[in-house]
Amino acid sequence: MIAYVEEKIWLILWYSIFVLLQLVILFLLDMDTTFLFFSWVLYSVLLFLYLLVSYLVAGFKNKRIKEMVDGLDEKYFISELLKRPRSIECEAYYYALKSATKAMNDKITELENKYQNYEEYIETFVHEVKTPLAAISLYSDNKKDQELKYEVKKLDDLVEQVLFYARSENTEKDYFVKRIKLSEIIHQALMRNKEYFLANNIVIEVENLDVFVVTDEKWVIFILNQVINNSIKYMDKLEKKIQIRGIDKKNSVILEIKDNGCGIKGSDLPRVFEKGFTGSNRRKEHSTGIGLYLCKKLCNRLNLDIEIESVVKQYTRVRIIFPN
Repeated sequence: MIAYVEEKIWLILWYSIFVLLQLVILFLLDMDTTFLFFSWVLYSVLLFLYLLVSYLVAGFKNKRIKEMVDGLDEKYFISELLKRPRSIECEAYYYALKSATKAMNDKITELENKYQNYEEYIETFVHEVKTPLAAISLYSDNKKDQELKYEVKKLDDLVEQVLFYARSENTEKDYFVKRIKLSEIIHQALMRNKEYFLANNIVIEVENLDVFVVTDEKWVIFILNQVINNSIKYMDKLEKKIQIRGIDKKNSVILEIKDNGCGIKGSDLPRVFEKGFTGSNRRKEHSTGIGLYLCKKLCNRLNLDIEIESVVKQYTRVRIIFPN
């Protein structure tokens, strides 16, 4: 209310001066003082009523505009819903808002087109590069060169990571949600990493995977692949082990992946899902800080929860929670 009165201060001043001059003239004409007093009261009441009604109308309009803005998902379309104002001052603000909105919408369209072109280029690149990778992998099989095959697998995983990173903003375009058994998902994820397991002599233990979840199979396998790759990277013991188990709860199914690697410092745990964070006690030459970031981002898009706990030099445990 105070801000509104400050906005109308010039109107109040000019009105007060007008009334005062009128009363002075009437006084000089020897009008009755009682009449002058009631005239002053009447003018004051009229001014007060005008300000009150004007304030309530302005408040109603402001509230309605705020509700319209809050109700919009794409708030940059608000100028299309606002009515053209009548006052000259508001007309200028309306013109500025329309111009700014149009410029912003044009910029958004330009950026969306650039991103779409970038995504299409990445997808084309990934599909093209997988052909020579498959040929090199076949060559390594024929030559029985496990070291080369191991390196090709790492390169293939990085290429896939690039593809999923490019698609991570538009996962809804590639959804295929269905009911699937955890054992099927885990089997595919383990088969994708069999070269790693063989090369590093890693023991895999599975437990209670005959439970069903409702999710997108392809995206979840990618998430599992990132988690398993992280576990393999940071194995530092002679007896390497990864334990995978399902936990069937009332409102959710929890998939738990635990390794006996080097672990993560407690001070690093809150930041492991940040983009580019590689930690302070891990072998950074093997880390990009993208894998777990992508896992968290895709889990959010799939309406899944992901948690991580660790004890340095003992274990790291990742839990992916599928709501029922």
